[in-house]
Amino acid sequence: MRLSRPKAANRGEPTIALINIVFLMLIFFLIAGTLVPPQPEQLELITTREAQNAAPPDTLFVDSDGQLMQASGPVTIEDFLDGMDEGATIRLAADRNLPAARLIEVAAKLREAGAAKVVVVTERSR
Repeated sequence: MRLSRPKAANRGEPTIALINIVFLMLIFFLIAGTLVPPQPEQLELITTREAQNAAPPDTLFVDSDGQLMQASGPVTIEDFLDGMDEGATIRLAADRNLPAARLIEVAAKLREAGAAKVVVVTERSR
């Protein structure tokens, strides 16, 4: 008596495993991918036609009322400069509704307090 051999099970491609790995990588990068602290919600940046992308994490924000803020909350110029190196470049992101005179005043105070260079961070217009 002869018995037929059982057919080998067809092994499918491991696409489910690949999809799971890609999905887990996506979740990881979404969670770990915060490179820059968020800007305050009420702040609308000045727009320019040509500008570099992304405000660095050490940016000083000025809202439309002239209040100075960091990502952690309100701050004074002296407190902001305490953590900076002597002669550091300060990035200043101002609300577009802030009067220009107040922006110049804040930049001048930063220079007087020891900032070597003050750069105004803007948003690229579309």
